[in-house]
Amino acid sequence: MIYLHDGHIRTLGIDWRRLIGIVEAVVRERDLGACVSPVKTYLRYGDMRNRIIAMPAYVGGPFDLAGIKWVAGFPGNILRGLPRASNAIVLNDARTGIPFAFIRSALLNGLRAAAVSGLMLQAYLEARQLEEVRLGIVGWGPIGRLHLDMCAALLGDRLKRAALFDLRPIDPETIPVSLRGVVDVADDWREVYGASNVFATCTVAAERYVDETPPPGALLLNVSLRDYEPGSVFGKAMPVVDDWSEVCRENTDIERLHAACGLGEADARTLADVVTRDALLAIPAGMPVFFNPMGLGVFDIAIAGDYARRAAERGIGIPLDED
Repeated sequence: MIYLHDGHIRTLGIDWRRLIGIVEAVVRERDLGACVSPVKTYLRYGDMRNRIIAMPAYVGGPFDLAGIKWVAGFPGNILRGLPRASNAIVLNDARTGIPFAFIRSALLNGLRAAAVSGLMLQAYLEARQLEEVRLGIVGWGPIGRLHLDMCAALLGDRLKRAALFDLRPIDPETIPVSLRGVVDVADDWREVYGASNVFATCTVAAERYVDETPPPGALLLNVSLRDYEPGSVFGKAMPVVDDWSEVCRENTDIERLHAACGLGEADARTLADVVTRDALLAIPAGMPVFFNPMGLGVFDIAIAGDYARRAAERGIGIPLDED
């Protein structure tokens, strides 16, 4: 078995187009029925804000990987100077079931989240033929920073401006030097929201706060899943989900829309619809797209498998003996 951590992942590098390509390939394999991904299990105890989530998955096709992601989200850790999320992944040989890699990497969790957003953004750009993007990000933690990095890599010169907001003051030194010429720090989320045609919520908000109609035609990347009041988007934006059964629970915005407004599975589109059936082309150009990705273990296993394979090829990582 090989052990990998964040340092090993950084040594192997972050190639956003490669990561987005992996996610796209998994979406296509899953749509063909080549993947198995049981609904994830939430473990809660003590403080009910905390959760540890088990995400077993098998990814077929050329991947042929099995494994489990075990990710913890403890919001109070921020006050202790600890990461809010911690992540471990075990990869198993799909033929024998024998574990061959253990990865403890919060970075991988963020890479998967941003790569899934990147696939949605890529499809949106192709469908809407946008020549320039005004990006807005609310929440300047690790996930928000990775989203800016991903968007910059994917958009290139099409990224005209980016606006950031966080309840905590944003240190300008945390903004990549190469992007400081196009990045603004806002005083209010509304300022970011109204000026963006691609808007990402990457928060740990305790309460929903987005109570305004989205800008016409905007892509809303609802990464944190619990930021929108139902009335702000119901009937005003087309919901897109990675998996309805996964995301319509756990107090997500989709579950709120289902309970409060009667939103049903047939009223939403899936990421597979977008990637394999060009679903965005059927949505009027002025209709915002409301993307809600719960996070599927198949994406984590495929990305972790790619890093583990390349680590083995390059002799990166710590080998673990059987004894």
